[in-house]
Amino acid sequence: MSKLNDLIKELCPDGVEYMQLKEISIMKRGTTITKKDVIEGEFPVISGGKKPAYYCNEYNRDQETITVAGSGAGAGYIQFWSSPIFVCDAFSIKAIESSSTKYLFYCLSNIQEYIYSTKKGSGVPHVHISSIEKKLLPIPPLKVQEEIVRILDNFTELTAELTAELTAELTARKKQYEYYRDGLFEFKVETKYERLEEHIISLKTGLNPRKNFVLDTDDSNNYYVTVREIIEGNVVFLDKTSRVNDKALNLINNRSNLEEGDVLFSGTGTVGRTAVIKKQPSNWNIKEGVYVIKPNAKSLNSKYLSYVLNTNKIIKLYSKKIVGSPVGSLPMSDFKKMLIPVPSLQEQQRIVNILDDFNTLCNDISQGLPAEIKARKHQYEYYRNTLLDFPRLDKER
Repeated sequence: MSKLNDLIKELCPDGVEYMQLKEISIMKRGTTITKKDVIEGEFPVISGGKKPAYYCNEYNRDQETITVAGSGAGAGYIQFWSSPIFVCDAFSIKAIESSSTKYLFYCLSNIQEYIYSTKKGSGVPHVHISSIEKKLLPIPPLKVQEEIVRILDNFTELTAELTAELTAELTARKKQYEYYRDGLFEFKVETKYERLEEHIISLKTGLNPRKNFVLDTDDSNNYYVTVREIIEGNVVFLDKTSRVNDKALNLINNRSNLEEGDVLFSGTGTVGRTAVIKKQPSNWNIKEGVYVIKPNAKSLNSKYLSYVLNTNKIIKLYSKKIVGSPVGSLPMSDFKKMLIPVPSLQEQQRIVNILDDFNTLCNDISQGLPAEIKARKHQYEYYRNTLLDFPRLDKER
């Protein structure tokens, strides 16, 4: 940082000029091609996504290039390329001689959310050159730009290495937990495998909104839980969780009848997510396709059932019964007939106690690792923002 500070003191002690992106770069739309029209090759074809759409045998941009995805869910996504590419449903940005393309990439990355916000179109969203070309960016002398690039390149590499290490550790912890959990269900004493339906009071589901009610109306104050909200054994309400009004909630309550101790199981879409209801729900209920299982407390422990449904052995069993494409579904009739190990209630509770303790240990570590990964990302973004925060030399343009 001392070298950068020295350069700033020498070359731009009073601030830097802020210039429009179009004044300091060449911005150019891509060329439309389709996969069937090209020969497969080594050059990435940059389109509307965050990854290359495919690869072809020719390129239309060489050397350092910034691309901005043109349309679709990834419209506005910024990427930097140091080798030749083919720009298709995107547009490219290259710095003119007075600026560094990599420096402009860091500046644009710093305003990624702003670029996303310029999306237009009610169907397929698009980001256009005209939407961002007048954006003002700080343009210090070239030597200062190059030093900032050097610092951020190093910091980017270090952050990527640390994130990779933390992610690998998180993956290892999850595999360790799964191995230990599955081992507990390999009973040494002979244990009967019996049909699920023999040990439950009922198996029901929620309601389909299209047939029964409307979501997210002005009077919708209750949560409408789908597979998306069943996360790691819990029901988690998200910002995008849909809502229903009191009338709709009552309709769903009459069908699903959720109670404390019930086990939720996602039977459609992402099949197999489970959660145990910890207390009587008052302001939420479930969608059709989320199953509610009421275990018979005389023979089946709710948490034991939740754990056993997540073992690899049971997952393989019910996966064979999933039907439908592209959205898969596990028929209730097949699910009820699925065989599960049913030891004594005492043994079930012993397994639950062990897995609860081990789960807590793993979750403490697992929660810490994602938090650390997130913290590193925020640290990097803060550092980048600080390096690119120059006082303005010129007046308001």
